[in-house]
Amino acid sequence: MMSRYRLCRDEDFERLRLEGCTYQHRFFTLSVLSNGLTYNRFGFITSKRLGNAVTRNRVRRQLREVIRHLQPHLRIGYDVVIVARRNIVGQPFRVIYRTVDSMMSQADIVEGDVL
Repeated sequence: MMSRYRLCRDEDFERLRLEGCTYQHRFFTLSVLSNGLTYNRFGFITSKRLGNAVTRNRVRRQLREVIRHLQPHLRIGYDVVIVARRNIVGQPFRVIYRTVDSMMSQADIVEGDVL
């Protein structure tokens, strides 16, 4: 994922936490907020509660891959933060993909059918 599509600044994460719409799932928490840009930006939070560095990096890679597949089907102009929870560890990619897709649909930022 190109760096312009990533959320990196603490201010952006804080803005999403305070002002964004939050959707809960047992695998992760999804926060969405309009950003006024012509592209989407994504941030991923994987705390040490998930496990060691190998585990956290694997979860981040899986989430980035899901976003890569979903990106063409998403409405533009949103900041999205996914906070991984412990239950996501060890889940197959297919399950994570379907869950992220359904949560994005619930947040109403998916255009048309993805699956």
